[in-house]
Amino acid sequence: MRRNAQQCFREIRRRQVLDGDEVPSSDERPRRLEKPLREALSVFRAVVVTGPRQAGKTTLVRKVVGDAGTLVRLDRQPVLQAVLADPAAAATQGAEPRAFDEVQRGGDALVRAIKVVLDDNRTPGQFLLNGSADFLTAPMLTESLAGRAVFMEMWPFTQGEIGGHPDGFLERAFSNPEELLGAELSPLSPGDYLHRVCRGGFPEAVALPGRSRGVWFRNYVRSVTQRDITELTGARRAQHLPKILSLLAARTANELVSAHIHDASGLGSRNTTDDYLSHIQMVYLAHTLPAWSRGLTAKITRHPKVYIADSGLAAHLLGKDPTSLARPTDPARGPLMETFVANELLRQASWLDHDVRLHHFRDRDGGEIDLIAEAADGRVVAVEVKAAQTVSTQDARRLTWLRNKIGSDFVCGAVLHTGERSFRLNHDVYALPISTLWLNP
Repeated sequence: MRRNAQQCFREIRRRQVLDGDEVPSSDERPRRLEKPLREALSVFRAVVVTGPRQAGKTTLVRKVVGDAGTLVRLDRQPVLQAVLADPAAAATQGAEPRAFDEVQRGGDALVRAIKVVLDDNRTPGQFLLNGSADFLTAPMLTESLAGRAVFMEMWPFTQGEIGGHPDGFLERAFSNPEELLGAELSPLSPGDYLHRVCRGGFPEAVALPGRSRGVWFRNYVRSVTQRDITELTGARRAQHLPKILSLLAARTANELVSAHIHDASGLGSRNTTDDYLSHIQMVYLAHTLPAWSRGLTAKITRHPKVYIADSGLAAHLLGKDPTSLARPTDPARGPLMETFVANELLRQASWLDHDVRLHHFRDRDGGEIDLIAEAADGRVVAVEVKAAQTVSTQDARRLTWLRNKIGSDFVCGAVLHTGERSFRLNHDVYALPISTLWLNP
């Protein structure tokens, strides 16, 4: 059996090369994660890259592995069958780095086989694994490779990756925030921002016109909720997952209270609702930011804030387009703009040289700060998002309050808006166009 599986595995790999299965995709935009990924692979025995399906992970892994390594596509059924028949052979065949695409499909058997190889050999750069499920929460994976691998997240395109711009806001905000004021007038109009919000960052969706993009999002949601989550979890009544996802979209950029989702879902069991919420986050359709506190007030709320992982996906789930969002009374415009900004910052934080975590702040009196980026040394950059062209000092009052509370740990605050100008609101709090996130100051 072992010899037959090995022969089958080798033949499948040979056919993949001959029939052009590994031809690169048409979209070869540089990805910011490439450099830290290569650096990690030169230091650690294994690197695990996870993120939403269709975010570009396979394209990046193919590029990093190149001709020197081995790429095994577990989304190809014959390949998957061969790997499952003999995981030990799969884990030892081919040149390093050995890359397994959609590794979660190989289950614990494959991960255990990789673990054995890593325990026997401490040489860096042996494995590059990528998948569309969180290794730490996927129920079919009890082996996490903790202590043997470094974990990285890859998300859809940033605005800078789409347009070839530097995506330097977060790095500059911590290192030299005064430079943020040096930006020229933003070239983007409010309508331009709404277009970007509805487009999102999924590579295929970015390349499509609006109507076709809606078809793509609809099929994407169906595929991930009805197939991927079911395969990964064995979830029953998976037909309810799109509804739960839509309920989350209606609450994007707001606190996540699972009881409220359950009440609106019509599901009989609260445990089922909680499971579905976990499944949706496990496959990176949504993510949460924890509440931030340093004991500034006893009235802080502890609920996390939820965001759909791509603003274009969120807009699709809500049935919104740039025209509808342009109406001044549309209640989704503010939350979708904040979702857009939060996702840009999350992506920027994923490739920084130093650890930066995103949070939100809200107290029971209604005072809140949309986004707080905290470095490992305790320094803080705070951000408010306004889907409006005008900004006043009143919009910065909570940022000023935070600065007075935490003193020198407060690096700067920014009120991001859809207008053209950058200007100082007070000493270290600025009004900046949202495009400052990715354009050069």
